[in-house]
Amino acid sequence: MSITQQHLLDAHRARSLGEPVPPAPGTHDGRAVRERRSRPARGGLRDVLGRWRRRPT
Repeated sequence: MSITQQHLLDAHRARSLGEPVPPAPGTHDGRAVRERRSRPARGGLRDVLGRWRRRPT
């Protein structure tokens, strides 16, 4: 079953039960990408390597 077919089935079930219809697949993809780009990078390779180099031997 494709994601579109699953969405149509979920939408039909929601309508028949009087519940709100779930958002279509891909509706919030743009917002998710923008949020990912706007968050500062946590850690990173340089931080990990720096900590590794500074640890006592």
